[in-house]
Amino acid sequence: MQKANKGELSNLKNKLLAEQVQEQIYQYILDTPIDVGAKLPNEFELGDRFGVGRSTIREAVKLLISRGILEVRRGSGTYVVSTTPVDMDPLGLGAVEDKMALALDLVNVRIILEPGIAEMAALNATEEDVEKLRNLCDSVERKIKVGDSYIEDDIAFHTCVAECSKNKVVEQLIPIIDTAVLMFVNVTHKKLTDETVMTHRAVTDAIAEHDPIGAKTAMMMHMTFNRNMIRQLMRDGREA
Repeated sequence: MQKANKGELSNLKNKLLAEQVQEQIYQYILDTPIDVGAKLPNEFELGDRFGVGRSTIREAVKLLISRGILEVRRGSGTYVVSTTPVDMDPLGLGAVEDKMALALDLVNVRIILEPGIAEMAALNATEEDVEKLRNLCDSVERKIKVGDSYIEDDIAFHTCVAECSKNKVVEQLIPIIDTAVLMFVNVTHKKLTDETVMTHRAVTDAIAEHDPIGAKTAMMMHMTFNRNMIRQLMRDGREA
């Protein structure tokens, strides 16, 4: 087996570092939040923030451009053009301008799908599945309590419920579910944290107890909280 030379190892290290930093920049965009259309801080500021050089920031920005998150405008700077990566947007919904209306459409589809998926999960989840689901449920709750970003764990939780169903078609729907979770958290700016903790726990407990009706109703409750929040935000927006 041929050994990698120092140059190849250095390139690999730089690539891995840029991939790590692009995730940190993406999380920073979501957590700040930096709205779509807003300008990103310059390379010097980002380098200071994440403790890396300008070349790494440049590579990380290129990766985010390829994911449809950022856009460089010559002579002006780098701007946020989407908060939904193209690799998490299989239906091309990121181009829809009215994000609140889109979030409502997505949650309406989730109401059709996810209670039934949770019901299947309760019937088919293994002990290993339940342990993974509990860990994700705990992680979301822990991060919410200390004020950390919980988006990735929230997405992973719903993905895990879908995987617990052991249904091959449901597995193909996971990217749509992931997009919907991300879209909801983005438009609501994490307003439903207490309800998220409560309903995630109810879904997890019902799946662990292999209680399909309990899992279905708990997930419906979770979706209903989400839908009501989006409708309230839309009403507030019309009245403003």
